[in-house]
Amino acid sequence: MYAISLGDDGAELRPLEPWHAEEFFTHMERGRDYIGRHVSLPDHVTDLDSARNYLQLYADKRAADSGSLHGIWLDGKLVGGLLFRIFDTAMGTCEAGCWLEPAAAGRGLVTRGMRVLIDWAVDERGMHRVEWIAPSANTPSLNVARRLGMTRDGVLRQSYVYRDARHDMEVWSVLAPQWRAARVRAAHDDH
Repeated sequence: MYAISLGDDGAELRPLEPWHAEEFFTHMERGRDYIGRHVSLPDHVTDLDSARNYLQLYADKRAADSGSLHGIWLDGKLVGGLLFRIFDTAMGTCEAGCWLEPAAAGRGLVTRGMRVLIDWAVDERGMHRVEWIAPSANTPSLNVARRLGMTRDGVLRQSYVYRDARHDMEVWSVLAPQWRAARVRAAHDDH
């Protein structure tokens, strides 16, 4: 399919598909506690069958043009993922998200990968609004939204029940004109 380089450190963005189930499950085992601090993904991927089912769910979303799943590989090893949880071409809106195992955190992998995916969503698919929704306590995820130039739209107070507690969720977004303008500024700054 595709493998897009994310820089000089050996990081690549690739499709994450059902045939990756074993590698995906092994990755989830390595990062289970870290990933599960803020997101429920590890609660859904508990064995090889549930890993395959999760990947199939996103393969079906891709086939229906309503979402997609992308893996981040570092030196040939799956270390995280990026997704469009919602992809609504009729409305021109989508919701992006991510996860990483701890060994891959702090290297800019999510930010670099999301730039590729947002470019594609805006330029190729005509998305007008890209959303990022994360718990207020998930500082690394909110920092990605900031680095991507997103605007904090608001807080959905205690809207997310996770592990028997209610959590505030922050909604961030970037609009296509803002995304394009920031890209032009960045290209100009590079010269």
